[in-house]
Order: sequence, then structure tokens, then C-alpha cells
Amino acid sequence: MSKLSKIFKAISLIIKQPALLNKVLDDEGVNKNEVVKKYNLEKGLKTVDITELLPNFDIMVEPYAALDGGSTPIDLALLKGLAALKPNCDYFEIGTWRGESVANVATVAKNCVTLNLPDSTMLEMGMDNKYVDLHRHFSTGLKNVTHLQGNSLTYDYKRLNQKFDLIFIDGDHHYESVMSDTKNAFTLLKDENSIIVWHDYGNNPGDIRWDVFRGILDGAPSDQIKNLYRVSNTLCAIYSKNVKTSEYLINHAVPEKHFTINVKAV
Repeated sequence: MSKLSKIFKAISLIIKQPALLNKVLDDEGVNKNEVVKKYNLEKGLKTVDITELLPNFDIMVEPYAALDGGSTPIDLALLKGLAALKPNCDYFEIGTWRGESVANVATVAKNCVTLNLPDSTMLEMGMDNKYVDLHRHFSTGLKNVTHLQGNSLTYDYKRLNQKFDLIFIDGDHHYESVMSDTKNAFTLLKDENSIIVWHDYGNNPGDIRWDVFRGILDGAPSDQIKNLYRVSNTLCAIYSKNVKTSEYLINHAVPEKHFTINVKAV
């Protein structure tokens, strides 16, 4: 089949099944090409070592479900540690799931607010009842946690009437959602020392999710891109103006540190 024939066949399939266009647009190669073309960041973000952000790294992670779709223990330790550095920390997150992240942060923060799709919306989308019921499992009933329900793409953030020290973005990971959540997050920062953390910048601590990365770059103010980094040993990217040293990851490098984890089921 000639290239021209393939093109016509592809167009025909997209006309018959418009959803296929989304798959094309979400393709990692497409997103990577856009990032490289627009930002010349083929290597992704430089990496800041987690021990630079949290010099006294000794953090108890509780709760941790060790189940699908959650953060890693080091991801949760990062959030909790960053919140602990902020006196009377005001914390906001988009995407709550089982509530592990906010439950960890709530032990050290003054006030926590989460935003997630309404339960009714998730049910209308055909999501399983048990899946929907698991949302906020670990964080329901915590006195310093407020759970809001709404679509982050259309939510009126002025209703919050609040700014935040630490913002965690872990909602829908498609490009458009990440871009929108990123734009809104920058309007909610309290001061020059406020921080944004994005989950799933990588599928593992060494690779890049190019749809998420592109959404971060296109959502961030152009003059703040220089303050974006990935965080070592995590799935996260971070916005911070207080990073002093960073470097590109080297694949298969000898580990410079390791972590001690005490595992206890309760």
C-alpha cells in the first residue's frame, strides 16, 4: 500500500470513528515532537535531587495502600516533606482517588483542599460503583481536609477565595487537562516560595510521559519554565524557585543513595 493510500485509509477510519483522532493526538511520539519543536527539551527536565528539597529525609508515610493507580511511597514522602517545611501549610490537590496523598499531607499541614470529579459524573461516565466509592477512602472525616467535587476543566477557582503553599496535580493526565490544571495552579500560588508538584511526569523515575510534560510546559507561564524540574527517585515534576542545583538524569547510573523503608501492615 502506498503512503498516499495509507493516508486516505487513515482519514476514512477517523471519519468513521472520530475517537481514533484522540488516539493519534495522544500518541507519545506526537507529544514529544511538539515539545522538542517548541521548547527544544528532548532530554526533558533537569532533575533536582530529592535530598536537596528535603535535606533531613526521614519521613513516615502513612497511609500507603500499595495498590494500583496510587503514588509511590517516595512520592508521598515528597509531598509530606514539602508541606512540613511550610509553617501552617495550605495545601490543594486536583485528583483525590483513595485519598492517600492528602491523608499524608494532612498530618503536617494546617488546611487541605481537594478537587475531584463529582461521584455522579463518574457514575454517568460508566465507572464502576466500587471504584467511585473508593474515592476519599483514607481522607474522609479528617478535620483539616475539605473535599470539593467538580470538573477541574470548568471549575470556578475564584470560589476558593484562597491561595496555597503547595499544590499537587494528579487529575486527568491527558494533555488538555494537564495544561488547564497547570494554568489554574499558577493563579493559586500564595507567594514566591509556593510549590507545584505534578504526578506522573514519568511512568517510572527514569522516563517521561510526553503528554503530561507537554501539558505542563504549555500551561506554565513562559517565564517560569526555567523553574521546572523533575524530582529524583519519584514520578513527579516540580515548580520551585528555590532549587540551586540540577542535572539531567543519566540512564543506568550507579545509585548515589538508597532508602530504608519499614513496612508494617495495619
